[in-house]
Amino acid sequence: MSFWELLKIEFMKVKRSKIIPLIFIPPLLVIASSVANLHSYFTPEYTNAWAAMFIQSALVYSYYLLPFSMIVVCVMIAGRETGNNGVLKMLALPVSRYVLSAAKFCVLLFYLFMEMVVFLAVFVIAGLIATNNTGITETLPVLYLLKWCAGLFFTMLPSVATMWAITVLFDKPVLSIGLNLFLVIPGVLVANTPLWIAYPYCYSGYLVSCSLHDFTATGVSTRFELFPFLPCAVMIFALVFFVAVTHFGKKEMR
Repeated sequence: MSFWELLKIEFMKVKRSKIIPLIFIPPLLVIASSVANLHSYFTPEYTNAWAAMFIQSALVYSYYLLPFSMIVVCVMIAGRETGNNGVLKMLALPVSRYVLSAAKFCVLLFYLFMEMVVFLAVFVIAGLIATNNTGITETLPVLYLLKWCAGLFFTMLPSVATMWAITVLFDKPVLSIGLNLFLVIPGVLVANTPLWIAYPYCYSGYLVSCSLHDFTATGVSTRFELFPFLPCAVMIFALVFFVAVTHFGKKEMR
């Protein structure tokens, strides 16, 4: 069985799950709140209304709502195999458990990508409606929004890989959810310390925080430096992905 065939099977497994409705909830919550406060962005300290709306929405979204939703998606994907000894049935097939774990992780990344698309789409639609109703003629900065959504996606990869590794290591969903939530909550605090570079749960939030100076006159100018972030993020991603792949189905094979 090829990897693409296995990937197709994994998508079929989650086809009727509630993951799709789930990834709509966080963007709708945070953007509805942002658009409702549209007038607060038009003050002397803001130089770009669209950027202000986006960054203010993305702050809460990147630090908490996006990680929370990905934790649930991890558990839901892993849970498709826990019922009726599904893992043992899959491991009985002529396919490597390493490849099987990698396929499941690819499904997880697909839903991360889809949630970013939903976030962008909902923000643009809500923003256009709000600006039209208030008579604002400011041009929609498409490239700006695409750039930051892509940044959120890529900076979330180490965090999502860590969430998946924890989900694989712990049999009980309560334990994996609890540990992941415990690691997500202090992310905003760690982001304000030099330790942020080694804490993947705050990467996306730190990226958004660094962009505040782009549209505020009083914001602290903090650049998001690719070095040493990129080597550290790649190393963390590779390490936790290796743990997830090598430990998937290990207990069931004994």
